[in-house]
Amino acid sequence: MWQRYQNELIVFGAFLIMIMGYGYKSSQISSQAKNAVEMTHNLAELKKVVALKALWSDKRTSAKVEKFATIVPISKVKWSNKSKKVTAFYTNLTPQELNTVVTKILNLPVEITKLTLNKINTTYSMEFKCKW
Repeated sequence: MWQRYQNELIVFGAFLIMIMGYGYKSSQISSQAKNAVEMTHNLAELKKVVALKALWSDKRTSAKVEKFATIVPISKVKWSNKSKKVTAFYTNLTPQELNTVVTKILNLPVEITKLTLNKINTTYSMEFKCKW
C-alpha cells in the first residue's frame, strides 16, 4: 500500500515543509519590520527627551517663570517659588488677563502639574502648579 502512494507522500511532505518554511520566513520578515519601526519610534522619543532635558536645564527658564508674578497686578497673585517648583493663585482675572497668563504658560518649557480654572460671574480664578 505504501509503495503505491510513496511518490505522492514524498511530494506532500516536501510541499508541507515548503509551506512551513514560507510561513517562518514571512513571520521573520514581519518581525524585523516591526522591530525597525519600534527602533525608529524609540529613537524619536529619545531625541525628544534629550531636547526637553536641554530646555529644562536652561538657566533662563527660572527667570521666565518669575515673570508670571508680574503679568497681572500683584494684588491678584499669590506666588510661591520653591527651587524648581512654582505655585501661583490668580484671583479676579479679566478674560484678557487670563488669556495672557495661559498663553505665556503654554509657551514655556515646564511640566504643568495642576491647572484649575474657575469662573466667578465675569472674573476668573486660576491655580497653577508647575515644575521644570
